[in-house]
Amino acid sequence: MMHVTSWGRLGNPEHEVRFLTDRTSAPRQVCDPGGRQAPGVCYGMGRSYGDVCLNPGGLLWNTSGLNRFINFDAATGVLTCESGVLLRDIQRLFVPRGFIVPVNPGTQIITVGGAIGNDVHGKNHHRYGSFGDHVLRIRLARTDGGVVDCGPDLLPELFAATVGGIGLTGVIIEADIRLRRVAGPWLDTELIAFGNLDEFFRLSDDSEAGFEHTVSWIDCVCGGGGRGIFMRGNPAAASAGAGRALPGGRKLTVPFVPPISLVNGLSLRLFNMLYYGMKKRATGPGLSHYEPFFCPLDNVLEWNRIYGPRGFFQYQSVIAREHGREATQAMLGEIARSGNGSFLAVLKTFGDRQGAGMMSFPRPGVTLALDFPNKGASTLRLFERLDAIVREANGRLYMAKDARMPRDLLESGYPRLAEFLKHRDPGISSAMSRRLMGV
Repeated sequence: MMHVTSWGRLGNPEHEVRFLTDRTSAPRQVCDPGGRQAPGVCYGMGRSYGDVCLNPGGLLWNTSGLNRFINFDAATGVLTCESGVLLRDIQRLFVPRGFIVPVNPGTQIITVGGAIGNDVHGKNHHRYGSFGDHVLRIRLARTDGGVVDCGPDLLPELFAATVGGIGLTGVIIEADIRLRRVAGPWLDTELIAFGNLDEFFRLSDDSEAGFEHTVSWIDCVCGGGGRGIFMRGNPAAASAGAGRALPGGRKLTVPFVPPISLVNGLSLRLFNMLYYGMKKRATGPGLSHYEPFFCPLDNVLEWNRIYGPRGFFQYQSVIAREHGREATQAMLGEIARSGNGSFLAVLKTFGDRQGAGMMSFPRPGVTLALDFPNKGASTLRLFERLDAIVREANGRLYMAKDARMPRDLLESGYPRLAEFLKHRDPGISSAMSRRLMGV
């Protein structure tokens, strides 16, 4: 048995870990047609924040060893790879060759299987949707011994259940992904300061037609007023960045877990004041490499340690646009009054498109994401107040970030849940599935 945690570090339970290292033998390691072994679940890099990738006391199939590239068609941009390949490794190999992952979440240190299972999204949802929109085929190993290929035109219902299906339909062994052509690694960017939510929504509406990437940092402790920094960008020309050094070299590391959380009311107010002032002085056009623009926290290794020994939660919601302004204002007000909050609170709008998966998180509307140090009962009470706002606005929470949502919020937020459950592999179970789905 091994102690295994997720990125939120809310616990460190023991698991039986089975390492999958070869795509031909992996289905035999997953196979349990007689139901003799305890149910298992996949674990890639453990970058999910809550309990979606955990199975305390049970079996984990660690897929990080399934990390091989299988084939690439330069004419179509279609990459075939094993499920444990990291998005970072795809980018570093293919961006110099003129191709990029179409959808980049906030970290590159996740596996392809994790990106599919959580249907991750990025700053360009309004233009390119979520990760599942660019997956052409998935090979699944099922615990009954079957190996099944599915895609948008091949067993489309199983495909739709697997994209965003939090690993519950089978173990993803390999996948075909369509990469997008790109001139180079640089982006033309612009920073714009805004003073309230009305300005944010106006900027977002005005930017989506002309900019591929849009996102905002928002000050969550300034009394709920909604000031922040709006960031937008487009892929730059091939000649951009000539003579500029590429990112790399030594990264910052949080070397140990402090005895208490470094994120508190005082540090939040100081950081947010300094960050807003620094970014406001830097507003205007600029040029950025894709890595710090898409994944700024990847430059700080083990940053999750700053929240101390009790770990942290992330709360990410999406609210339909007609309720987005009022619900966001209400959530920011509750957060400011609580004295809790996040250094890097993220606010953005999703485009007018549904996800490829039955359980995909993105939907048309506005999404707010914040980290919260685990302060026990007081943090959970805050979440209950935020839940009430989300529930009233018919919103949903992101399962990849969740560790505690109530079951009724899953059921109301994901109307295709009953349809999804028909495709579950009965030999797969996680802490999250038992908490939210009963099995």
